[in-house]
Amino acid sequence: MGPWQRYTLTSLLLAVLLLFTIRNVDLFRGKRRGSLSTWSPLVTTSTKAVVIGKLQAEDTSWVSRDLPEWVAHLSRQRARTRTPIADPRPLPSWQHAAYTVDNTSAALHTPANKGREALAYLTYVVEHYDSLPDTVLFLHAHRDGEFRAWHVDNEAHDNVEAVRALRLEYVAEAGYVNLRCGHLPGCNHEVQPFRSPPVDGLEVEHAMHEAWASMFPDVPLPREIGSPCCAQFAVSKRQIRARPRADYERYRDWVLETRLPDRTSGRVMEYLWHIIFGKGAVQ
Repeated sequence: MGPWQRYTLTSLLLAVLLLFTIRNVDLFRGKRRGSLSTWSPLVTTSTKAVVIGKLQAEDTSWVSRDLPEWVAHLSRQRARTRTPIADPRPLPSWQHAAYTVDNTSAALHTPANKGREALAYLTYVVEHYDSLPDTVLFLHAHRDGEFRAWHVDNEAHDNVEAVRALRLEYVAEAGYVNLRCGHLPGCNHEVQPFRSPPVDGLEVEHAMHEAWASMFPDVPLPREIGSPCCAQFAVSKRQIRARPRADYERYRDWVLETRLPDRTSGRVMEYLWHIIFGKGAVQ
């Protein structure tokens, strides 16, 4: 082979090598050009559910109406084209699980009307423990209103705004996220079970000894318990499953069997959710 032929062959090989390198760098960056096959990016999906406890007379249609399905527009490039193609792939919407607490004939219902929202929350976890979505958001039945939703942390006291502001990646990282950031009522040391002398009218403190012994039989009762009110929070699937289903069945049994008034048992649970889902006694 003469010098000219060797030069031509070397140049050709270098050109092929350069072309191969450029194509693979573009592919690594997600910009594959002139591909001979269809390429799709990694799709990350997130499943989620809103769980509500409601009276039969309460309207929760705002959940499906005002929290519509999210659609992710993923940009792909198909075979033999350099033009990005919008590829709408719907991510799962917020599933709506509204448990009616005062009508056992309803499609979704609790076994009794006790503990306010607590029995609905626990019923959902027990029934769906093996098929939980990535994020579960526990909400009250009301959407907004300064009187009913005073505890929602935005100017409109609007749960829809609160849900839209929720960062699912933070829920996945933290495990449990209270939707209320304001410290009062509830913080810093709202419940002091060993207060001496006892103070009349603090029903939750008086009830906490019996409730704690029933729900956490192997754990000493903390001297102080505190967390922002008011039983609206998001929890990751991983955090829920950090406890066995039997724990949630025990909590539900306590709510069903306690002789405490509904208001008191519901408020006891209000000050225990953060502990149930892995946080310290004072959050």
